[in-house]
Amino acid sequence: MEWFQAVVLGLIQGLTEFLPVSSSGHLTIFKAIFGIEADNLSFEVAVHAATVLSTIVAFRKEIWDIICGVFKFRYNSQTQYFLKICVSMIPVAVVGFFFKDQVEAVFGSGLFVVGSMLLLTAVLLFVSETLSNRQARKAVSEGREAGKEVGYKEAFIIGLSQALAVLPGLSRSGTTISTGLMLGVRKSSMAQFSFLMVLIPILGEAFLQLVGGDFSAEASGISTLSLLLGTLTAFVSGYIACRWMIRIVQKARLRYFSIYCCVAAAFCFIFEIVQNV
Repeated sequence: MEWFQAVVLGLIQGLTEFLPVSSSGHLTIFKAIFGIEADNLSFEVAVHAATVLSTIVAFRKEIWDIICGVFKFRYNSQTQYFLKICVSMIPVAVVGFFFKDQVEAVFGSGLFVVGSMLLLTAVLLFVSETLSNRQARKAVSEGREAGKEVGYKEAFIIGLSQALAVLPGLSRSGTTISTGLMLGVRKSSMAQFSFLMVLIPILGEAFLQLVGGDFSAEASGISTLSLLLGTLTAFVSGYIACRWMIRIVQKARLRYFSIYCCVAAAFCFIFEIVQNV
């Protein structure tokens, strides 16, 4: 991987992490366009960790508020929120500990898998918005507030959807937000919860690779310069994009992202067919 390719991939990761269009799927697409065939799992973990760090910077006040609440050592709203995040991490932890090899094998799959998962993302986005709008209209007609906060049951189910979203092309944010909306959670609440619940799993994966000696340029098959540039680009683009893209997710109609995912999926299928002719 050349340094400019790493910069482009880092930029793509930073921008698409905060939209329900699958950052891992887009990384796979652009690696196919660049003709990058090596397994770059360490690079992908690095750029994901970079965007997680940008999330921490962007949500520093909210995260600090949660930390302060937890260290008061009593059951308050901040402690409750933190425990819900912990509950949401259980399914992805199980996948990480017991199915890591299978996940890594899937990440080596071709664009057909990515295209199929993008189509599934499109369906989830469309269905969830339809159901959410229907629930909102019903709430208005009954004179009550539309939607609810994330509960422990919702947190676990949303965590299950996050565990499934390790598949390239199945958007993590799109899947978790869609699941939350179908469970009746408010979109504004789901946007923040969706991005905060991924912090510990991604940073944990990066830490395990670091202490295991796998988090290196050699392990990722690229130069140290490319790894650093890609990571830095992902952090900067992720930080710039985080706040305003989250507002887009909160306010925009998800069916527009659904249409985009269908177009991206069509590109994957066409590209795969052309490559195999």
